[in-house]
Amino acid sequence: MHCKMSLMEYPSLPCERDAIKTPGLLLPRSPPSLPFMQLGLDSFVAVRPDPVTGISPTPVDRMRDLLEEVTTADEVGLDAFGIGEHHRHDFLDSSPTVILAAAAARTKQIRLTSAVTVLSAADPVRVFQDFATLDLISQGRAEIVAGRGSFTESFPLFGHKLEDYDTLFTEKLDLLLKIRANTKVTWSGRHRPALTGQEVYPRPLQSQLPIWVGVGGTPKSFARAGALGLPLMVAIIGGEPHRFRPLIDHYREAGERAGHTPEKLKVGLHMLGYVADTNQQAADEFFPGYARAFTEIGRERGWPPVTREHFDALTGPTGALIVGDADHVAQKVKSIDKALGGIDRLNFQMSVASLPHSETLHAIKLLGTQVAPQMRATTAKP
Repeated sequence: MHCKMSLMEYPSLPCERDAIKTPGLLLPRSPPSLPFMQLGLDSFVAVRPDPVTGISPTPVDRMRDLLEEVTTADEVGLDAFGIGEHHRHDFLDSSPTVILAAAAARTKQIRLTSAVTVLSAADPVRVFQDFATLDLISQGRAEIVAGRGSFTESFPLFGHKLEDYDTLFTEKLDLLLKIRANTKVTWSGRHRPALTGQEVYPRPLQSQLPIWVGVGGTPKSFARAGALGLPLMVAIIGGEPHRFRPLIDHYREAGERAGHTPEKLKVGLHMLGYVADTNQQAADEFFPGYARAFTEIGRERGWPPVTREHFDALTGPTGALIVGDADHVAQKVKSIDKALGGIDRLNFQMSVASLPHSETLHAIKLLGTQVAPQMRATTAKP
């Protein structure tokens, strides 16, 4: 499973004053640089029952709450908010760009991104058009994280064969990058009708729409992103984050061999996490929903049920869960940043735990007002 931040007074992140304007005209601009580690959120818009009460939110209520979460994240200065893409009964994120467009109308600064766009099962022309439109609505805050997804429902749903999993993504990423670079596109491949000079509109406000590559743990995927000079979003949902260092080094080395500057080779993380007033409170609130979600997924994938002992190990110093009070979370993020050789963005995934809305909003406020300032003070890039 597989997220972001904003700035307030930090000029490296986009807001209205960053747009290059002439009377009556918005001109293209470049995406923001990353002078410090950004923090943000990802959501899969889960509609699972509350693990304590057993009550499920209605889809209307869940979507209303989600938009309030994005608005709150923007208000407290987080840097990005990502919406996943799933085609299952327990998620409401099958159309992430529609959700992000609604969020764009309610926010001013926060970057709005997918987490991830399942590019293997999508039409790259339509993906580009949707995100270019989002970029115009948000005045230059849209980003794409393109990946292959961790579930398989989208392949039969959109008429694709699962055995084409890798070639579909490779081919469609190539087309998406060609569309980003050229209004008039000539291209051919195995899985989509050829383009013979057709023009793709609209074009985004940003001079180059940011496209990250979302990856899990496959060395080939890390190397491909590096060779293309694309920023990398790594999903770390279990185990020990420091074990990803060889893969991230592999990405950076592949990028350098291809002639890309270190500034282009950005690394982001999508990780499960939660912030509360105390470490004990955070663990006790996050565990029930986390255990329920991963036990259910485990039935599909052959994993054992989640235990509290397993959960507590993952929340320890080297584990992949970032759960605790603001100081504990900040220290763990700093440790992960150091272990992986410097991270540009870390997106927290809280929605997996199906927390009450009030607890989620409180966690977002703590992340923006207490954790993010510590990261900006200590992870500034030279």
